[in-house]
Amino acid sequence: MPKDFILPDIGEGIVECEVIEWKIKEGDKIEEDQIVVDVSTDKAIVEIPSMYNGRITRLHYAEGDTAKVHEPLFAIELDGEEAAVTESIPENTAIPAQSAPTASETEVSKAVTSDNTVNQKVLSTPAVRKMAREHQLDLATIVGTGRQGRVLKEDVLGFLASADQSTPSSTAAEISLVEEDRTETIKAVRKIMAERMSEAVSTIPHFTYVDEVDVTELMRLRQNLKDSYATDDLKITLMPLFIKALSLAIKEFPILNSRTNDDFTELTYVASHNIGMAVDGKTGLLVPNIKNVQQLGVLDIAREVMRLTAAARSGKIDPQELSGGTITISNIGALGGTAATPIINKPGVAIVALGKIQTLPRYDEQGNVEPRKIMTVSWSGDHRVIDGGTIARFNNLWTRYLEVPATMLATMS
Repeated sequence: MPKDFILPDIGEGIVECEVIEWKIKEGDKIEEDQIVVDVSTDKAIVEIPSMYNGRITRLHYAEGDTAKVHEPLFAIELDGEEAAVTESIPENTAIPAQSAPTASETEVSKAVTSDNTVNQKVLSTPAVRKMAREHQLDLATIVGTGRQGRVLKEDVLGFLASADQSTPSSTAAEISLVEEDRTETIKAVRKIMAERMSEAVSTIPHFTYVDEVDVTELMRLRQNLKDSYATDDLKITLMPLFIKALSLAIKEFPILNSRTNDDFTELTYVASHNIGMAVDGKTGLLVPNIKNVQQLGVLDIAREVMRLTAAARSGKIDPQELSGGTITISNIGALGGTAATPIINKPGVAIVALGKIQTLPRYDEQGNVEPRKIMTVSWSGDHRVIDGGTIARFNNLWTRYLEVPATMLATMS
């Protein structure tokens, strides 16, 4: 008889997750370790593999539903030999969370025809399917121009326009339906991000400190490192240098690497410099962190920056790499901004936003105007822990490492 597969623990404290994409359907034969479903937690997207060989008899959740940990996820009819020994395996055996690929940007859906019969599978989004239902369209009859034949909103609009030209009786009221408001459920990473940002703003008294940094010499150092060490597998950017300089400054100002408990009765000075990077990924804003930066060289940090950035952007990231961060860097300049008021990534006590690098006129020591590479940095601090003088002195030290890279290299052990 069929056996329920129990959704195992997939991370510390996680009690539910969103079903993103089933990799199988009812009636399919599957093998042990075959990926059955992608689910989204508050930290990352995780693959759930089967522990058995057999045939899927029932999926307990549809895509988009919220599944509960330690409750049935799907039912499977076990193969003969395995069914005889499975009773000795506890149903709630935990499966370690894996670095899992994100679900496809497109979503496999069933198109509904005008007579409400189920059509073949079509790649589209929930909004496009809703539009098709409103106009009683069969998505399978519309040519998709998106990746892998995905039917886009523009494809449906084009189809409607063509139909309007061939059907004079179409009214303006019918066409106006295309411009209806669209409502989406706030869920998954976006929902968690909203909750955490709201909590941080409401519980932490933020203050902002803004300064500018001359990174002309740092850019020359970066170019020298790039010429000597960059390969197809190792990209040398300024970020590893920002991160290493931050770690060196933390040695002199360990309070910037501290954290408080929830009721603000304890302040812990964290020994590990786990420096986070805000990454705009497919599933929303993620902040993976590089562990123990104080023990790493610039090239090692560069490798971690590449790996974690790629993982966060694609969703293939281990939840452990999103936890334990102590201080955060947000590179808004990559998108063109010059300054910001970043929100602290709780339980940290500080975050810095890097503005875009601009070529601006500045006076040299002789009073001559010359072009320099200038970047604005915007700090937000927890005013319960850090005062203005502390953040200013810390930033001055960090800035000195960046403006005169030789001082940074001399300090590195």
